[in-house]
Amino acid sequence: MSMLCSSAMVVLRKILHVSKSISSFRSFEAPFSRLRGPESRDALTRSQSSAAGRAPAPHSGDKPRLRAIDLAHEVRQEKAETGRPGPAASARPGRVAELKRFSQQLQNVHPNVLAKQLRRSVLYADEDVVVISKPHGVPVREDAGANSISSVLPVLSKMMSGMKVRSESQLLPCLGLEKDSTGALLLARNEDVVEHILSLRRNNQVQRKYWVVAVGVPVPSEGLVDIPIIEREVAGSQPHFKMDLSPLFRMSDAGDGLIRVRGQRQAHPAVTKYRVLESGGGCSLVELQPFTEVKHQMRVHMAIALDCPILGDHKYSHRNKLAPQKLPEHMLKKLGLEQSQIRYLPLHLHARQLILPARSGQADIRVSCPLPKYFLQTLNRLRLNFREDKGDKSPSEIQETPVQKR
Repeated sequence: MSMLCSSAMVVLRKILHVSKSISSFRSFEAPFSRLRGPESRDALTRSQSSAAGRAPAPHSGDKPRLRAIDLAHEVRQEKAETGRPGPAASARPGRVAELKRFSQQLQNVHPNVLAKQLRRSVLYADEDVVVISKPHGVPVREDAGANSISSVLPVLSKMMSGMKVRSESQLLPCLGLEKDSTGALLLARNEDVVEHILSLRRNNQVQRKYWVVAVGVPVPSEGLVDIPIIEREVAGSQPHFKMDLSPLFRMSDAGDGLIRVRGQRQAHPAVTKYRVLESGGGCSLVELQPFTEVKHQMRVHMAIALDCPILGDHKYSHRNKLAPQKLPEHMLKKLGLEQSQIRYLPLHLHARQLILPARSGQADIRVSCPLPKYFLQTLNRLRLNFREDKGDKSPSEIQETPVQKR
């Protein structure tokens, strides 16, 4: 009888021990009972790893203690971290890389590659002249260490003549464009045509219209800037030369009129006609028509005379120093950029239209150059959608449309 009681007591103790173990396991499992699928396995694995990391070393003789409340706290913390928003849209690396690529386009490729690109960009051609779409970042004249339009014109001429070995055709630049600008570039097929076009330009018979994206809105919305320009040295930590205004008038001391001042001999007459095509949000799309050919004329007139620098003009956005252009916060947000990335923003100066007068009974030559992709993207981001006439499409409509060459 005593042996039977003893055995019953042993079985009872074992049953109690098993029930305690089951209840302990359920309390450990409780924090994960609301998780489903692979999330539960991942959370359990992470929690066990974290708990194991806090456990004392085996040689200490203490057993690791896993508390369900600690594991539940870690799960909630990891869920909160997972739900935090990622980096802002303005810091997207793809946008910065895209702008860098525009800034270095075709500068270091093989000359034949550049010639093929120019061949595909021909907008107009006849027996006297050729008009091409100049890409961004490629100078027209020879430039040390980089490709230039002039250096590949012999190859381009042969391509346009069907690669004939004994072809005597040639192409010569007539009217220049700045390295960082884009648009319609006029080439002549011989020296006589060059002289004829230069004569037309001296008499203001060659019309060239440019489109620029301006930081600010010119007031009034249409006008004529007639202020001479001179080259000056800017002192400071980084001495450099920069074009600047050399006005012939100044305000009187009383502020009630203008007083003519002596003009400087080194100053060049500079006249630019402007017209605001579209504006909004503190920026504008402006059409410029220069009547003189002074270095950086349009950039100086926009930045200093009108106080509306061209977007991407890092040289004239600051009058007395060299630094990347500084844009207002609302404009940075629209462009999807941060101020530290503005240094890669290309100059938004595009030779939009070229008009040559008729020769010997022929019609005037009118060539319009499509906007480059980065220019269209900027117009869309800034919501500057402008139609030049009823037949033109807005930038949002033509962004993905392939360019039709003449």
